[in-house]
Amino acid sequence: MRKLLIAVLILSISFVYSQKNKEQKDLKVGLVLSGGGAKGFAHVAVIKVLEEAGIRVDYVGGTSMGAIIGALYASGYNGNQLDSIIKSINFENILLDNLPRKSKPFYEKESGEKYALSLPIKNKKVGIPRALSDGQSVLNLLTKLTQHVNNISDFNKLPIPFLCIATNLETGEQEVLTKGFLPEAVMASGSFPTLLAPVEIDGKLLTDGGIVNNFPVDEVKAMGADIIIGVDIQSGLETKGELDSAVKILNQIVGFQIHQANKSKHENVDILIKPKVKKFSVVSFDKIHEIMYAGQMATREKIEQLRNIASLQIKKEVKKINTRHIQKFHIKKIEIEGNKNYTRAYILGKLNIKKKDTTDYQKLIESVNNLSATGNFENIQYRIIDEKDGSIVKFKVKENAISTFLQLGMHFDDLYKTGVLINTKTKHIFYKNDILSADFILGDNLRYNINYFIDNGFYWSFGIKARYNNFNASVNFDNTNIYETGVDVNKINLEYEDFTNQIYFQTVFNRKFALGIGVEHKNIRAYTETVFPSENGSTLTNRNRLYFDKSNYLNVLGYLKIDTYDKKYFQKKGFFMDVDFKWYLTSSDYNDNFVSFSQLKGKLGMAYTFFNNKLTTHFISEVGITIGENKNRVLDYNIGGYGENYINNFTPFYGYDFAELSENSFLKSIFTLRYEFIPKNYFSVTANYARVERDLFNQGKIFENTKSGYMAGYGLDTFFGPIEINYAWSPDHNTKFWYFNVGYWF
Repeated sequence: MRKLLIAVLILSISFVYSQKNKEQKDLKVGLVLSGGGAKGFAHVAVIKVLEEAGIRVDYVGGTSMGAIIGALYASGYNGNQLDSIIKSINFENILLDNLPRKSKPFYEKESGEKYALSLPIKNKKVGIPRALSDGQSVLNLLTKLTQHVNNISDFNKLPIPFLCIATNLETGEQEVLTKGFLPEAVMASGSFPTLLAPVEIDGKLLTDGGIVNNFPVDEVKAMGADIIIGVDIQSGLETKGELDSAVKILNQIVGFQIHQANKSKHENVDILIKPKVKKFSVVSFDKIHEIMYAGQMATREKIEQLRNIASLQIKKEVKKINTRHIQKFHIKKIEIEGNKNYTRAYILGKLNIKKKDTTDYQKLIESVNNLSATGNFENIQYRIIDEKDGSIVKFKVKENAISTFLQLGMHFDDLYKTGVLINTKTKHIFYKNDILSADFILGDNLRYNINYFIDNGFYWSFGIKARYNNFNASVNFDNTNIYETGVDVNKINLEYEDFTNQIYFQTVFNRKFALGIGVEHKNIRAYTETVFPSENGSTLTNRNRLYFDKSNYLNVLGYLKIDTYDKKYFQKKGFFMDVDFKWYLTSSDYNDNFVSFSQLKGKLGMAYTFFNNKLTTHFISEVGITIGENKNRVLDYNIGGYGENYINNFTPFYGYDFAELSENSFLKSIFTLRYEFIPKNYFSVTANYARVERDLFNQGKIFENTKSGYMAGYGLDTFFGPIEINYAWSPDHNTKFWYFNVGYWF
């Protein structure tokens, strides 16, 4: 019956239009696209068939994913172009804002990659994040795809007039978006609750339009459409047995109102297309081909009706829209709007762009990612305004309203044992651009790390660090190492405490190189409670302490760091270098033997992956030398053991016990093969070699007395850090080792 009514309607319209004068005889078609997450891929297939049928779309309206596809279509892309675009996008990375690690500031790479959970604090109350993602990657993508119309703020002036629907979170009412910054409006319409954060536009907090109006038929008809073609990808409500995930339950709640509203709206649609996508979910981003096929089949069922409508439209020469993306452009001016707590120099430093630079669009997106990775901005809008003598790049930033966070972590390893990390981080507390972070580690070994940093972007930045670290370990000591005590031992239970305070200046070049200089106060207490010399020189076990060092040191330091690793752990590609120089100027000299000296340490790492991105080769080389004469055993290079967070001159070496090797210089190389046999699960084998000697060059005999160790193990990459179990041995001795750790190292 419905098909008969539609046929009669089309014939009636045909008759009426044939009788009207020439100025009134064209037929305006409105296209309405509903929301539905990944099921919205069907819209692209529908558009392709509409174009095949000869339909000229005069108005477009959409909600959520329908708004995204509709906006791209309205901005000038045809069906084939849309097909290519959606098939080239990694939707998981885009939706979760998985920014590459290289985008992170140096400060975050060093201090911020150890927390399993980060919670915002507002009005002295701990909350939870508004969503899994702030949506900056979505905004970047939409901005890139619509850059050819980025000077159009009235959506009626797009190649095809367009509108989209969002929900006002304060009032629960719908907002019809017809003006503004197109990518921002579309993102607001598609901000699926809990997945993408709400978007603030003109003082209104907006979220997914599907909550109030998932099928804006009346709004498109009001634009002037004579015929409405509606594409509804909603599949009704799920049954009790089908509600087996959080996403489905949330979608069901949102769908209550949608289901009821869409029934009446279907009656106002002239051609209704209902792709059979019930078996897919809003996150079925891996089912593009199947979903598009469903859209194609549903549209072809209406192909004759569509051709009849097309025959009633006046054939006009379609103006070809240039959707070609800007490749290279010369920056003549940079404008920044919306910054309050972060200076222009800070923002430009993170963006790493300057006036008079010549760059390309991809590098601009990388620059925006760099700024977004600071976590200081909810969103960053940008436009390129082309002029004869160059381009004006306009940035509009919205700073994150949350400036204080509670962060948590947990860890276990063989040296520090159990540890629970509690961190508080506060931004712009004293000055613009600053950050104060305090780690408190509770467990077998109490520790703290306090960092204060003023990041000045291009200019020199300033930092203060305070650290307390302690551990106890069984350490090899021969009788020559305990200064004139007469104690004859070869192994002790070492208690080690370190208080370090630093003031430093740092500058960053090209976001890859960090150069720093500073001064340091260090207090080291190294002692044992397991041995004590008696009057006759025999060894006694009691609670008295024998100190190997109990000194204060004043030092000058400098460093150069490069870090392009793709991940902190289980690296697959990238380069790492850390060169550290320390000059021990003066000491309180507990052992009465201090002479000023300096130490130079360097670490170089390279990772490369091949064989379908599964097999990684990882090479690391480390060297440490002493310039001058150090007579303090505690300040020598102590080599041996397994770990990522060793302090001072302690350095891991697999196959040997903790700090088993000790001298004033060392050279070490590590070769690792790591295979990812299933996602985030790794098998690895490692060989490491070291010379720990007073004379590294040894008159040219550089391989003489080389120590070796080997390790094999399994690692799992989890949201709270790596879980690893490794077995290590060395042909130099008979001792074997099992190493086990859980969680991020701190």
